[in-house]
This record gives sequence, structure tokens and C-alpha cells, in this order.
Amino acid sequence: MTSERRPLIVGNWKMNTTLAEARILAYNIVHLVGVPKDVDVAVCPPFVSLPIVAEALRGSPVALGAQNLYPAESGAYTGEVAPNMLQGLCSYAIVGHSERRAYFAETDEFVNAKVRTALEYDLTPIMCVGETLLQHEAGETTKVLQTQTMGGLVDVEDVSMVVIAYEPVWAIGTGVAATPDDAREGIAVIRSTIADARGQDVADSVRILYGGSMNPQNVASLLEQPGIDGGLIGGASLNVEQFIALVRAAEERERE
Repeated sequence: MTSERRPLIVGNWKMNTTLAEARILAYNIVHLVGVPKDVDVAVCPPFVSLPIVAEALRGSPVALGAQNLYPAESGAYTGEVAPNMLQGLCSYAIVGHSERRAYFAETDEFVNAKVRTALEYDLTPIMCVGETLLQHEAGETTKVLQTQTMGGLVDVEDVSMVVIAYEPVWAIGTGVAATPDDAREGIAVIRSTIADARGQDVADSVRILYGGSMNPQNVASLLEQPGIDGGLIGGASLNVEQFIALVRAAEERERE
């Protein structure tokens, strides 16, 4: 096994799948994935599909996650979903995805509130960080990752309970993944940032995923990089054969 951190493969279905499609996709994943060896697997369907996907996953090792949450238990927040509505239903919650930051103007402070709220309600936050193309080309990747990482972890007592996903924004949904070197270097910045603030032992305990056009063609070269503990999968998670191929690649890495 290459790392004490257990790999995690998470499917983010985004705003895709009808109720019927979500049920079929979930059942197919359960049927094909079997019992993953030394790898954790989760899927994050749209909010409306959470109950039927939960039913499809029941009794399987595949965990359920939400794509977002609002950092309040109730209130006049039309269209939002509270953490207590997810508690007992989901194991994970994605927070700070680049699409939320870009389209809904979510700040580091707001992402931090979501991280702390998820933990309070026994949900494992998958906190996304990453630079835009302009920032990448301007050589600002390190600064952006340091700022987003530390901003999202303010007042988080046990950082080891947070999963972080490095998603270079220029590689999300574009079909252009970061090179293995790009992914390794970005994740190294995130881990060293945590080490500087909380100590190396804490940094070594945090699972950091790569997100951004991971697919069966590039998964092996990405997962073999030191420090990459799995993937937050977008488009490929909607294709059951591709998603299972990523799980198998993570299993293979652990056997090496």
C-alpha cells in the first residue's frame, strides 16, 4: 500500500440525471463495484435524488454525499438545504466547488462556514480549492491555494476530518486535465500549507483528492503521484463503466 491514507473516489453528478436515471445509475454502480478493496467510494447526486439513491445504495459499501449545504439549520433561505436535512442521509457534503465560487460568488469565509457546519452535523466536508486559468498563467497558483486552504479551515478543530479536493478550474469540464506534475505540485502546496499551520502530522492525515477531468485514460498517471489520495469525478461519474474503472485504478494503486 502506498499510503496510510485510504483512497477515496467520489462521483459528483452535478445538475444531471432525472430521478429514474439517478436510480438506474446508482443501482448499476452498486452492482458493478462489488466490495472495493482498500478504497472508499461515494456518489453525490442532485438533492432531489438523494432519497432514491440512498435506497439504491442501502447495504452496499458506496457512501452517499450531497453537492452542497447551507450553513444554517432553518430559516428564510429559499432554495437552500440545511445540514440537519442531510444528517443521517449523507456521509459527505461537497463545499466550495469552483462552480459555486464562480456562479454564486461563494467566498472563502462562506466556504469555511459550510465546512464547520458539515462537521457539526456529522458530515465529512469535501472542500474544493483551485486556481482559475488566469491565475494559473499569472503564476498565482501557490498564493491562491494557500489562501483558499487556510480560509476554508479557519476555526476547524480537527482538520483530519476534512477531505480536500484540488480542482484546477481550467481543467474542470474541459476535457483537459492538469498534467500529473501540475496535480502533484498543487496538492503538495495544499499539504505544506496545512503542515505550516497545523503541523506535519495533521497534514499527513488529510486526504487530498484531484478533481478536474480525471478519466480512465489518465487516472493511473495521476494516482501514482505522491500525495494524491483519489479523485472528485465529474463527467466520468455519469458513465458507470468509466466510474468503476477509476475505482479499480485506485484499488490497483493500493496493491502496488
